[in-house]
Amino acid sequence: MGNPKHTEVSVARQSPQRPDADEPELDDTADPAESGTAPASADAARALWDELRIDPVEIALPAGTGYTLRAYRPARELTPTDVTERDEDDPFLARRQVVAEEDEDGAVVILDEELAQEFAESEEEAKARGRAASGDDEDADSETDDAAGDEEVPAFLSHRGKLLLFKTPESLVSFIRSGAPHDLSQLDSWNELSERVEPADIAPLDEDMYELDLVVENLRGGHDTWDPTLLIEAGEVARDLAYALRLPAILDMLSAGSSLDDLDEALRATVNGGVGAFFGRRRLKKIGAQTASLGWRTIVGKISAVVDWRD
Repeated sequence: MGNPKHTEVSVARQSPQRPDADEPELDDTADPAESGTAPASADAARALWDELRIDPVEIALPAGTGYTLRAYRPARELTPTDVTERDEDDPFLARRQVVAEEDEDGAVVILDEELAQEFAESEEEAKARGRAASGDDEDADSETDDAAGDEEVPAFLSHRGKLLLFKTPESLVSFIRSGAPHDLSQLDSWNELSERVEPADIAPLDEDMYELDLVVENLRGGHDTWDPTLLIEAGEVARDLAYALRLPAILDMLSAGSSLDDLDEALRATVNGGVGAFFGRRRLKKIGAQTASLGWRTIVGKISAVVDWRD
């Protein structure tokens, strides 16, 4: 997001003049909170989200812009969204299912020859992981599991693997109060939110507003036009969505060592300044604009495919 979301309004001051005796002086030190102005309302809304540890989020996609909610909690406290129904309805996933049957000798035969090699490789990888796991020390495994359980992970307002996006704050609040099923209902602070939230509270911070609809076009413009803030924040929300909605393909595309991760690291270096910024710009020039835009078009498409728009 290259452009700021809010613009400060400066008030022109007239030359100091002695007030007339009949006119009361205005108190410039009046507290906005006491007068019920917008800053007080904004502060109250922010206090609500901070207290309940949930945040409103705005996401712009090619199909439109919508509001949703996001929370971070230790992994052990969250039950992942159920994607069974979503994956069954996905024709692309169904087409890639491995169909097998037993021949006369009882051996398993892969009917889809195009997937035979992929299936063999994944099976070998699974066996290798099993052998490695059996050789690990049990105490080390326990410590690793504990650390993973304590790590804070993202959860969104979702249901059965679909991200719920609302076109207006009013429709989002109406849903929150409805008692309809969703994945955030497991949060200990959810009931309190449903009782207290108002449409005016749905005011995402600048850092919680993501313009995924602009990413591909920005990348197509070439290195000189790339917007680091836009692209870095897009990567952050894409990783969060991929984890929360269980989209492993996106996680792989943005994983450490991938071309899109290299793009992200180089952009962060340019933002941080100093000597790192110089090397970051050099790294950016080595990243193909077409490759980056195609990769992000895939990511935006996959996210768009799991959105359930609510008016």
